[in-house]
Amino acid sequence: MGVTRSLDRRAPAPGPTGSTDRSRLDPRLVAVAGSLCIAFSPIFIALADVSPGTATFFRCALALPLLVPLALLEWRRRRRVAASAGNRPVVLLVGGALLGLDMTLWAESVRAVGAGVSTVVVNAQVVILPLLAFLVLGERVRRTFVLAVPVMLVGVALAGGLVGGTDAVTAPAPVRGTVTALIAAVAYAGYLLFVRLGAGPGQRFTPVAIATVGAAATSFVVGSFWQGVDLAPGWPALGWLITLAVVGQVIGWVLIASALPRLASSTGASILLLQPVGAVLLGALVLGEVPGVLQLVGCAVVLGAVAVAARTRAAPEPAGEPAGPTIPAEPAPERG
Repeated sequence: MGVTRSLDRRAPAPGPTGSTDRSRLDPRLVAVAGSLCIAFSPIFIALADVSPGTATFFRCALALPLLVPLALLEWRRRRRVAASAGNRPVVLLVGGALLGLDMTLWAESVRAVGAGVSTVVVNAQVVILPLLAFLVLGERVRRTFVLAVPVMLVGVALAGGLVGGTDAVTAPAPVRGTVTALIAAVAYAGYLLFVRLGAGPGQRFTPVAIATVGAAATSFVVGSFWQGVDLAPGWPALGWLITLAVVGQVIGWVLIASALPRLASSTGASILLLQPVGAVLLGALVLGEVPGVLQLVGCAVVLGAVAVAARTRAAPEPAGEPAGPTIPAEPAPERG
């Protein structure tokens, strides 16, 4: 779910022979494939037609049998790095708790405002995350980024029908869905910040696996008190949830995690905007969710503001300084 960012703006490191691995797939194609996988996430959630807690819990629980072996393989290859992580797993679990809250609220937003609009609104995390980094870590934000914030808020208001009403007949509760998606965006930004603090250098699968454990626990607890968690959703709901876990939670994240470190941050952020755009188009084609004119204008404004924020967020790294860890998304979600 959501737009994913990498703090590594440098080109891939040369291999042992002094040249880059030309046999690898073009990272741009890999990122596009990952973005399209995540764009299907809200569609699968809508087709499953289960409570938000049920969708999020099964999404995480069913993904763990695939994520855990990948994380263990990565840990064995980078045992020294993992051993020096200290209490970072605890940090990742806290981040995972926020991820569980994010995905549960986002699943509710999909039901209330539609798959496409909810995915666009939740990508406000691209603006929220740097603000949290400024407050918590004291990171500098650029003037262009600050100017993009009010523009993004106007777009969110239009997309959710908060300004001028809405002419979309397919959204049962556009205002509630938009507010829920915004709260989910704040939780998702918090998750990304904790993953940034907790992930070791070069780790891709381990942070996602640990955070997914925390997300599964949180979604079960929150969902149990809010609309319930159905542990036996039956078919075809379970089939859609399995598809969601494999396509949206595992394949999409793995593809993006492997592609972003080999791309300039502006290129990666631009490609990842395919997630909300794809969700809008797929929502219209598969679910018949046709946003109103004002909602489409709002979506376009949000995407424009997100594009500006994504291109101006990361400052170039000082020469010789190690690259920071990749910030994984959905997550989406991530945001899908």
